[in-house]
Amino acid sequence: MRNLLALLFASVLLPCALNAAENITINTEDGWELSALYEPSENGRYVILLHDLGKNKDEFNKLENKIKGAGYGFFAVDLRGHGASLNKGDYRNFAKTGTDNEFNQMVRDVTAAIGYLNKKDIPTQDIYLAGSGLGANVAAKSLIFNPDIAGIALFTPSLKTRDVLTMNGIKINTKPVFIAVSSEDRKQMMEASFIRNAAFLSSGEGRVTFMTAYNLRGAEMADKWLGEEFLQWLAAPQRPPVLPDGEQEITPEVPAAPQF
Repeated sequence: MRNLLALLFASVLLPCALNAAENITINTEDGWELSALYEPSENGRYVILLHDLGKNKDEFNKLENKIKGAGYGFFAVDLRGHGASLNKGDYRNFAKTGTDNEFNQMVRDVTAAIGYLNKKDIPTQDIYLAGSGLGANVAAKSLIFNPDIAGIALFTPSLKTRDVLTMNGIKINTKPVFIAVSSEDRKQMMEASFIRNAAFLSSGEGRVTFMTAYNLRGAEMADKWLGEEFLQWLAAPQRPPVLPDGEQEITPEVPAAPQF
């Protein structure tokens, strides 16, 4: 009887084990060993998840389930100095200023993540970036080095965090952008609005989705309020063009053949 129960228990756990995301390690060009979580895709498209300052890849646990449930794959990474990515130091010891500090070098972490997926024959055009807080800024700056991504989602981005600037990447981006911010944080709202306006100019209004959600920030905002909206954006990140009022295609009337 015990053997039968053990067999039944194993049969329940086995599918879960087979479907579990894979823990891996990737290496950056400047020597960081990054811990990451990789989940294969069912529809061929992927989301690279970049966490906020002082957090780690576990920040996206709930959002990962939604992404997976919608058929997308994901790649959640512990940015350098965070989580289990500590082979060269802790983020608390990084310089907080300077255009070449370790926070700015996190764009190399993104490039390494994209490179890992590319080696699995996943084209960059099928990869989205999604970041929370600092991760949003890192994602935006990464556009400079990875302009061919499918799109970018920014949860509570700012103009500058640890001297990681968003605008330089946003100003040259032509791909769809999703921006989410708390409506109760006036400073955050103002900065996100500047980013949205810059995105309108570079990507076009039809490629920019701007959403607000109460007083939460980052991944918490996606978990509680905007998860479904984020998935809808992944499915259709660009709105179709709207023709001006009264403008429509008119098929010219062909005159009937003369009768004899």
